[in-house]
Order: sequence, then structure tokens, then C-alpha cells
Amino acid sequence: MLNILKNNPMKGDAYRPLKRIIDLVGSTVALILFFPVLVLAGILVKLSSPGPAIFTQKRVGTDGKEFTFYKFRTMFIGNNDERLKRYPKLWEKYKKSDWKLPLDEDPRITSIGKKLRNWTIDEFPQILNVLKGDMSLVGPRAYRKIELKEQGEKYPKTKKLIKTIVTVKPGLTGPWQVSGRNEILFPKRAKLDSDYAQTLSLLNDLVILIKTPAAMFSKW
Repeated sequence: MLNILKNNPMKGDAYRPLKRIIDLVGSTVALILFFPVLVLAGILVKLSSPGPAIFTQKRVGTDGKEFTFYKFRTMFIGNNDERLKRYPKLWEKYKKSDWKLPLDEDPRITSIGKKLRNWTIDEFPQILNVLKGDMSLVGPRAYRKIELKEQGEKYPKTKKLIKTIVTVKPGLTGPWQVSGRNEILFPKRAKLDSDYAQTLSLLNDLVILIKTPAAMFSKW
């Protein structure tokens, strides 16, 4: 699909300003529509375990500049890497699976956090990132700087892909989210994101947006 759309005329100079308008309109509508869900999710997170409802973290944005990334907190407060290291087999599995574990095996995640992740509701606060201009509705995954560094060292061939990925805004949804999410290891994920960054078009964004609900509901 990405190759087919590579020569789409709605890209280049016209693409970015039009995309920003779509981001503003789309995120505003999403904030209004999902406001009750956001409020309810925040309450459930607060009731389920001690700590703030919103989790913030530095993620890599356009041109490698970091920004504050918002999610509903789905993990217990504290040093969760140390919590995971109490389970040596899971820790080894975590390291080998490119920073990912199945939800039902991850001891760091709260009971409500598992449901929020499974339903992708934990990502909803990123609507604010889109409104602020840190992110777009559609784009590559918002990676952590240390994740890109370590994965680049683990998979040297992905270093060129990473340089391409950070030339565009990360997205609330994107090619990896509609292609398997956590089941995809970093090299394929980086290739998907790099291909997206090289083939920007509004038509491609629309295709990804249309696929997103099905990808979300497949986890329910």
C-alpha cells in the first residue's frame, strides 16, 4: 500500500499544512467525543492503585527533539524494571522481545492497566499531544531515546531507518499499530515507520485511520 501511494500528489509542500489542519480538527472532535471515556478511565486508574492517573515520559519527536508524552498510567508506581527482574525468565524474555511482553505476563501492569492497554484507551491522552503539535493523528511510533539507541545497537541495519523515522512527527496511530502492534519486532516496526516517513500522503494517512478501529477492536 505504501509503495502504491508513493506518487500520490497530495504530499510535499501541500501535505504538512493540510495535515496540521486535519490534526487540529480531528483531535478536537476526538477530545469532545471521548471526553466521558477519558474522565472514567482517569478515575479508574486512580482507584486501582496509588499514583497519578496520567503518566508522562520524554519521547522523540520531529528532528530528534524530545517532548512530553501523555498516557494513562497502566503500571504500578516505582522502579518497574526492578519489579520485572524478580522474574528472571520474564526479564530474559523481555530483553529478547524488544522491550515488549504479553499483557497477561507482565507483572508491572495493574489490572485496570491491562484493560486500558488491551482496548488502546491508555493512548487517548495523546490527543493532547496532537493538539499541542508534538504529534500527529497518523505517524511513526513515538519512541524513547534510549529505546532507539539500544535497538540501533542491537540491530545495526536499522540505524538508517531510525534517521528517517525522526524526520516526521510521531502519530497517535500509524503503520505499526495497524499491522500487529506488540507482535512486531523492532526491525520490521522500524521498516514500517521508515517507509511511512518516506511516502507521506494524505491518502495513506486516511487508509491508516480507516484501519485503526479494526486494529483496536481486535484486542477486545
